[in-house]
Parts: sequence; structure tokens; C-alpha cells
Amino acid sequence: MTVYFIGAGPGDPELITVKGQRLIRSCPVIIYAGSLVPAAVLEGHQAEQLVNSAELHLEQIIELIKSAHAKGQDVARVHSGDPSLYGAIGEQIRYLRELDIAFEIIPGVTATAACAALLGAELTLPDVSQSVILTRYADKTSMPAGEELGSLAQHGATMAVHLGVNHLQKILVELLPHYGADCPIAVIHRATWPDQDWVVGTLEDIAGKVEAKGFRRTALILVGRVLGSDHFSESSLYRAGHAHLYRP
Repeated sequence: MTVYFIGAGPGDPELITVKGQRLIRSCPVIIYAGSLVPAAVLEGHQAEQLVNSAELHLEQIIELIKSAHAKGQDVARVHSGDPSLYGAIGEQIRYLRELDIAFEIIPGVTATAACAALLGAELTLPDVSQSVILTRYADKTSMPAGEELGSLAQHGATMAVHLGVNHLQKILVELLPHYGADCPIAVIHRATWPDQDWVVGTLEDIAGKVEAKGFRRTALILVGRVLGSDHFSESSLYRAGHAHLYRP
């Protein structure tokens, strides 16, 4: 018996791995994050038990897994995006290790990757930014020392801020000194869902645009010079005259 932590992707039911889809369609028990995983992701399942974890607390989820383990039934534990990012799987895995229950993590498409695709953007451009910082706004969950937005912003790297659209004004205050008022920023609401929407602007004017859209939750903030720059060097990978293993 194995618990499979499956990344369902950002919303589009086709943005799930073949392996993840196969497991959803074959596991006799499915526990899915119903607030963020669309029903279409579960189509074709033949599970005996289908449970929405949004209605449960951690101990109830573990009890369901223990019951499946006693019956020798594999569990598809379906999370949105990639389960290793803000998926709250660490606390579940800690229980599984104590109970000696086998588990496997099946990666998924992240919200950051989906938003970059929607914007038609490469997040790592030569001479502009070669790093991407994935972080969140400190609200109910505090940030460890050194991981405050202001500290991370000092790098000037491309940044994706999760769970922060309701605190956009406070986020802008922390980012402005490091990125500058003219730095491009995008706020993407429910990327790849049928009702996806987004706005693009600068740190100076984005707040008004987001307010006009009425985004309140399920939105990702992307900030960085890569979003508005056509001035960057070409990569060496495809540069004529650059030799490598496959192009001597």
C-alpha cells in the first residue's frame, strides 16, 4: 500500500502528468483538495472512496489513510500545483513515517510556471535575472528570519509571491526600494482555469489595476525586469560558433 501525493497542476485538467492521471484513475481511495483541484482532474476515476479534504482537519485525513492502509488500498492524495510547494504535505509525511506507511510524491506543474506561460514570459533572461524566488506573504504563517520580502527583494531576482494579493499594498512597500517604481509586475488570478484573468503594470500603478479587477484570492504575483525587457543577451546554447557535446 502506498500514499501518492499527486500534483494536479494549476487548474487545467490537461496540465497533470501522465503518471498522476494514471494513479488517480487506478487508486481505490482518493483524498483531494477540493477547494483548488477542479472536478475535471478526477474524471475517469474508479475509486471506492472519494473524499474532499477541504472539509477535514489533519488528524481526520490521517485516519482515512490509516483505514486504507489496513485494507491494503493505495491512496491518491491529490493536491493543487506541485505538492512540494505550499502543499502542506510535510506534516502528513511526518505522520506516515511514524506509522511506517509508504508514500511517493508525484510532481506537478506549479502556479508560477503556469503564469509565466500565460504571460508568454521567460523568467530567467541572460543579463536580467538568472534566479527565481518563490515565496509567500507572511500572514498567518510567519517567515523565518532573513526571508522577509524586503530581504529577498534585495537580490533583484524574478520573484513569485503566493497568497498575497489581499496584502498587495504592503507587498509593494517592501518591494519598491529594491525593484524601483517602474519595475514590471503581473497579478494573475486562477491561471489556466476557465475564468482566468490577469493584469500587468508597474509597481507604481498595479494596485489600482488589481482593485479594478477585484482580485481577492487565488492569485499569484510575479515581479521582475524579465516581464518587460527585450534587452538581453542571447544564450550561448544556440549561439552560432558555440560548440558543445551535440554541436561540435
